[in-house]
Amino acid sequence: MTTSPFATDNPLDALTPDALRRRTSLKWRAYAPDVLPLWVAEMDVELAPPVVEAVTEAMRSGDTGYDYGDTYAEALAAFAKRRWDWAFDPAATRMVPDVMLGLMEILKVLTGPGDAVVVSTPVYPPFFGFTQNEGRRIVTAPLTADLRLDLDALDAAFADATGARLNGSGPGSGRRAVYLLCNPHNPTGTVHTREELEGLAALARRHGVRIVSDEIHAPLTAPGVAYTPIVTVAGAEDAIAVLSASKAWNLAGLKAAVAVGGPEAADDLRRIPEEVVHGVGHVSVIAHAAAFTQGVTWLDAVLRGVRRNKLLLADLLEEHLPEVRYQPAPGTYLAWLDASSVADDPYRFFLDRAKVALNDGRHFGPGGDGHVRLNLATSQEILTEAVRRMGEAARSAPAAQDG
Repeated sequence: MTTSPFATDNPLDALTPDALRRRTSLKWRAYAPDVLPLWVAEMDVELAPPVVEAVTEAMRSGDTGYDYGDTYAEALAAFAKRRWDWAFDPAATRMVPDVMLGLMEILKVLTGPGDAVVVSTPVYPPFFGFTQNEGRRIVTAPLTADLRLDLDALDAAFADATGARLNGSGPGSGRRAVYLLCNPHNPTGTVHTREELEGLAALARRHGVRIVSDEIHAPLTAPGVAYTPIVTVAGAEDAIAVLSASKAWNLAGLKAAVAVGGPEAADDLRRIPEEVVHGVGHVSVIAHAAAFTQGVTWLDAVLRGVRRNKLLLADLLEEHLPEVRYQPAPGTYLAWLDASSVADDPYRFFLDRAKVALNDGRHFGPGGDGHVRLNLATSQEILTEAVRRMGEAARSAPAAQDG
C-alpha cells in the first residue's frame, strides 16, 4: 500500500474551514465570516512540501536579498520540456513581477496610448481595467456559443483594432494593436487546440496584430489534454507568453513570472525596462523554482482533486440547482456557471441569500451576464455545503428573480 506524501490523499482536503478562516489573504477576508468564499483564484490547499521547505530554508539562512541569475527561467524550462515537450532558452526570457504586470509591460513595448487591445470575452477582468489604465482602447471579439475562439469575430476585431476598416487600407497597414490571449481561457476553462491557435496566428499575422498570451493556468490543464504554448505555433513566431507557478501552486502572494517570446520577439523582450526586473522578489523565485522542479507530485494530486470536484459539482448542481447550466472544462480550477434562470443578478442573489461568494459574470465582459465563476479548488465539504446553500436559496425564493 502506497502512503500519500500529504496529510490527506489530496491537498485540497487537508484544511478545515476553521483553519482556512485563519488565513489573512483576500479570499478569506473580503467577505463576512458567515460567507463561503468560492471566488478569487486562491486555492484552499495544503502547500507543496518542497515549496514550504525551500522558503523555510531561505528564512533560516537569511537568503532574502536581491534576486540574481536565471534560476526561475531554468526551472520553468525544465518543467516545460518534461510536461509539454516545449524547449526554449532560459537566457532568452525576461523576468517580470507577475503575469498581469508583465503583460502590461509588454503591451507598453508593443503599442502606444490610443492603440487597441483585442480580447475574447468573457475573459479575466483585469484584461479590461489594466489595459484601459495604460490608455489603450479595448476591442472585443466574443467567444462562440460553445466558448471557443471565434475566428470570424477576431478577423473583424483585428480590422477594427488596426484601423483598416476605417481608412480602407488592407490588412497589416494600420495602427499597432495587440491581441491579449488567455491560454487556457479564464473563466471558461477552454483549452485552445493547436489548430485554433494556428488560425488565430494566421489572422494576427495578416492584420499585423501581435499576440501576447496569459498562460498562467497552463500547468492546470487536465491530464490527457494538450496545452499548446502560443510561441510554439506556426505563424506566432513573434508572440510572447507570460507564465508563472502562482496559480497552479497557490503562490499568488509570492510574485514572480517569466516572459517567453518566439524567435521574432527577442528584441521586444529586451526592451522591457530593467527596473521591471527589479520588481521580482528573490524569495518568490525560490518558491516558484521549487514548485516547478520538485512540486510535480503535489500538482498531480491537486489535478486529481480538481477533476473530482468538477464531477462532484456537476452532480451537486443536478441535485440542488438543475436549472444552472455547467459544462466541466479541461482547463483551470474554475467553473463557469450560467445561472440566468435563477436570478437576473445571480452573483448578488447567491451572496445575499445563500451566503456564498462567487465572481460576478458581468465583470468578464460581453457574454458574462447571468453567469458566475466558481472556484473549485476547495474541499469536497466546502463545495458540497456551498451548492447546498445555493440550491436552498433558489428553492426558498423562486419569485425573487432579480436577486
